[in-house]
Amino acid sequence: MTREEAWKLVTEHVQSPRLRGHLLAVEACMRHFAAHYGEDEETWGLIGLLHDFDYERYPQTPDHPLQGERILADLGVPEDIRYTICSHVDAVADRYPRRSLRDRVLYAVDELSGLVVATALVRPSKSIHDVDVAAVRKKMKDKRFAAGVNRDDVVRGAQELGVELDELIGMVIAALRAAAEPLGLTGTAASGQ
Repeated sequence: MTREEAWKLVTEHVQSPRLRGHLLAVEACMRHFAAHYGEDEETWGLIGLLHDFDYERYPQTPDHPLQGERILADLGVPEDIRYTICSHVDAVADRYPRRSLRDRVLYAVDELSGLVVATALVRPSKSIHDVDVAAVRKKMKDKRFAAGVNRDDVVRGAQELGVELDELIGMVIAALRAAAEPLGLTGTAASGQ
């Protein structure tokens, strides 16, 4: 599946601009981490882009991700890609335990990318370029902020990946900065940076 085909699938299944933005943010993170680890950026990016494409139609687990996995299988998406996508949902972890670096990275960046984006959007500039690790850690402590972000998953993601939480947050910030323009996170201050 090409990136264009994946995006077409996303636009057919996802109407929410917020969810589309999340998929693009996770795609950017997956590409960044693939480059960091010397892995295939295209495949990792596709996984990030597709990981929640079924969520709007099937928001309850285990329908999400299993209905999406079925759709992807019907489209001929390779089993290893489908496996990684399924592995990011704890409710199906008995069937799809996270076994590879790619599985662990997707899990680690999924919730965290949402928290980082939310942190950027409440900055006066609305720019990812004005976000640092300390700002994300501060927002992470406020359970009312971005309440849909599972903080336990963020912490567990860093642990499973074997990196310090601050390092993981810094890498996600870097990934999102590199994709700031298409993600709409350049804000008002980014033009001078």
